Amino acid sequence: MDTREILKFCLEKGLLIDKEILNLFSSTDSESAKFVIEGIKTYTNQRVITKNIISANKDKFDELISMLPEERKEGFKRLKIKLGLSIEISEEIKKPIEVKIENEFSSNVKLVPFLPNLNKKIEVGDFVRYFRNRFLDIKKFLQERPELTNLISIDKISGNQSASIIGTVFDKRVTKNKNIILDVEDMTGKIKILVNQNKKEVYEKAEDIPLDGVIGFKGNGNKEIFFANEIYFPEAALSERKKSPIEENALFISDVHAGSKLFLEKNFLKFVDYLNGRIPGTDKDEIDKIKYLFIVGDLIAGVGVYPNQEKDLEIKDIEGQYAKAAELFGKIRKDIKLIILPGNHDCVRLMEPQPILDEKYAWPLFDLKNAVFTSNPSMVNIGSTKDFSGFDVLTYHGFSYYYYGNTIQKLISQNAIVESPDKIMAYLLQNRHLAPTHASIQYYPAEKDPLLIRKVPDIFVSGHTHKGAASYYNNILVLSSTCWEHLTAFQEKVGNKPDFCKVPMFNLKTRNVKILDFYDKEELNDKPAN
Repeated sequence: MDTREILKFCLEKGLLIDKEILNLFSSTDSESAKFVIEGIKTYTNQRVITKNIISANKDKFDELISMLPEERKEGFKRLKIKLGLSIEISEEIKKPIEVKIENEFSSNVKLVPFLPNLNKKIEVGDFVRYFRNRFLDIKKFLQERPELTNLISIDKISGNQSASIIGTVFDKRVTKNKNIILDVEDMTGKIKILVNQNKKEVYEKAEDIPLDGVIGFKGNGNKEIFFANEIYFPEAALSERKKSPIEENALFISDVHAGSKLFLEKNFLKFVDYLNGRIPGTDKDEIDKIKYLFIVGDLIAGVGVYPNQEKDLEIKDIEGQYAKAAELFGKIRKDIKLIILPGNHDCVRLMEPQPILDEKYAWPLFDLKNAVFTSNPSMVNIGSTKDFSGFDVLTYHGFSYYYYGNTIQKLISQNAIVESPDKIMAYLLQNRHLAPTHASIQYYPAEKDPLLIRKVPDIFVSGHTHKGAASYYNNILVLSSTCWEHLTAFQEKVGNKPDFCKVPMFNLKTRNVKILDFYDKEELNDKPAN
């Protein structure tokens, strides 16, 4: 629809319409747009039609659309998604999204974004239901552990009984005698659990319990206090390390930070040249087998992410930064599937789970024919065939990692944030949750917890810390990606010691992990000082 026609209509009706809304209405037919606008004006008695007006009157907006003929409703679907009013997104993700890659191996990518329905106001009851349902889900994992014998609910404890219980830890403290007291609850009641400092192994486990974590305890006690002899975490684990019958390679990067003055562009272009087989002396057969490139958040530097960031920006607007990112990724050969999710520097909310990148700002990336977009976090299946289930890759940018690296004793002693973020990732796999503690991130209290690790992945990959690492935990390959931005003054201030331009490559057939290095210190001479 020509926006001039709708503008003329608004002027005739004595209305003003927000430019963003006007552009969104261009996806609808003119008569329907006029009908809806006039209906909103009549219902609200407002003469300025803005996004906030429509959002605040969503029910009326939906009612007006429902009155349109079926053939005219189609144009409003995209408009509602743009406005954040549509529940179609949550309906679409109830099943995996399959994206076929046309190459000699007929590989495919299946995306399962972790996105709840956000169509209601958050109330206290939502958090109560969230934690209850999460408790019940994790309890099922712990019930499968044969070590938890004589498993009973808290209200069934009597006398000095030997038993096992499962509960949510809502408080933890150290007594004057250096013992640990845990306040634990299940659906039937609450109890205090004491962990004696003389039981060294159990005590160390108790130190690592996160607040709000769901844990199994074995011991003895009464309704007043329970003495823990053993502690059990939910634990994500695989019985074996699968191998694909087809030899393909998957690469993993994150924290590109395009738009920063400190973006290591020459190094990134060297990486692109490698992918396109333009670097002499490299293994052409190995390069040809690269079929997947994961970009695990923070494609751009963003704007206003940390104090005084504008001093570090080469490109000072979001769209310009995404245009730069699209220019770079557009140079990569088209048979490599780009799997892209957002991070905390990208154009989406901080509240997790984060939706796919907003096309309103990141539209240059949506023109890339070989790119697929998913939420943060999400589960991505790659390399499946008729006779092979493929590899399940849990992707999470990693915003919660600083909280656990600074609060869990074991991770503090290992200096995990700076030296080995894979240990933080292993810790979250142990708890089967990406952010078990209420205070660790901003999150949406969905009825079905989207941050719970329900399905055990073959690979768990993250970024955010800018530190590279590769290890195994219970047969799960754990990968932490490096960055493509040199050390900023802010990162230096908080004590970061990042790695630069290193790319893990995973061979789906051999399971070999190779670290590719594209870092060239000479490029730093071209960068302005902070």
